[in-house]
Order: sequence, then C-alpha cells, then structure tokens
Amino acid sequence: MFLVGVAQNQPTALEKVEAAKIALITERLNLTPEQAEKFWPIYKEFNDKQRGLRQEFQQMRAGHDPKTASDAENKQMLNKGLQIKQRQLDLEKTYSNRMQQVISTQQLMSLRKAENDFRQMLMQRIREQQHQRNQIQQNRLQNNENMLRKRNN
Repeated sequence: MFLVGVAQNQPTALEKVEAAKIALITERLNLTPEQAEKFWPIYKEFNDKQRGLRQEFQQMRAGHDPKTASDAENKQMLNKGLQIKQRQLDLEKTYSNRMQQVISTQQLMSLRKAENDFRQMLMQRIREQQHQRNQIQQNRLQNNENMLRKRNN
C-alpha cells in the first residue's frame, strides 16, 4: 500500500520536462515572483491555444492527399491552412500584448530565445538517451553472442 502511494507521487516525464522548461524560462527572463505569478497563467493559456491550433491543422491535413485531390480541394486546403496561420498570428499578437502588461518587452523578446534554447536542449537530451539505449542494446547483443560462442566451444 505504501509503495503505491509513493509511485503515485512520482512526477511523469512530461511533468519533469514542463518543470525544467518553467525553471529555464523563469531564470532566462529573470522573472520576479510577482511577474512569475501573473506570467505563467497567461503563458500556459497561450500554449494551450497554440496547441489547439496545431492539432486543428494536423487533423485538417490528416485525410488530405494533394496528389489525389482535385484542384478545388487543394485550393480549399491551402486557404484553410492560411486561415489557421492567420489565427496563430492573431493569437500571438493578442498574447504578446497581454504578456507585455506583466513583463518588459526585453523579457518578451528573450522568451523566444529561451523557448528555442530549451527545445534544442531537449532534443539533444533525447538524442543522447537514444544513443545510450542503442549502446546498451549493442552491448547486450555482443554479450549474447559471446555467451553463445563460449557454450559452443
């Protein structure tokens, strides 16, 4: 029973990534506690809406094959894609204005760099972990081959 309770309190990988992102952005933007308290709810709302638009775009494209679609269907898809991009831009403008009521323009400009740096760090970490997993798998295969050779000798 105790172990179940402990396991439930363990953060998921996604929660750990999100916590690391928050820490990095807070540090890079040098957010005061007052700014952080107001900034993070706005930022999270903005990210949720961005994610929704990306999902909408992906769902729209999911069943569409430009090679088999008619010219009219392709044109319609192109227009829908442009509408979503416009909505993304409008969203960014709206939330940039909201964020500037909480953080300085310098901090807002630093936000993009911090997000990009975090993304690059995360991708590097994923590549490193994948490489480590590949190395472990290769070592296991090599060990299995060595054991088979020893048995056969």
